Amino acid sequence: MIKKQFAAFLIRWIVSSVAMYICINFFGGFKEGSEWMQTSFWLYLSAGLIFSLVNTVVKPIATIFSLPLIFLTLGLFTLILNAAMVGLTILLIPGVTMSFWGAIGSCLVISLINFLVNIGMPSVK
Repeated sequence: MIKKQFAAFLIRWIVSSVAMYICINFFGGFKEGSEWMQTSFWLYLSAGLIFSLVNTVVKPIATIFSLPLIFLTLGLFTLILNAAMVGLTILLIPGVTMSFWGAIGSCLVISLINFLVNIGMPSVK
């Protein structure tokens, strides 16, 4: 059972890394002097890991605190919450920048990629 969970984590980590590669290159940018990072495999692998950890640790806490806003907006505030998780991930990666609208676009792309992967991946129990 632990092997299945670890395999699922590795698959999700790789998928998150690919999604962060797409989002950083389409919606983000690199600070002056750090353009060399654009081709770094380790940048995107660490970005996927940071994004996975932010979604595992920070997002549930933020969701609980923002439940009144989520109810008030009939769930639309979750889009802002997801964009905030992408923004936090970008803040934790040195040399990478992204605007608010880039974070909104990124969270939509990441949601679509995760949806497609979840269709094809059996659940781990």
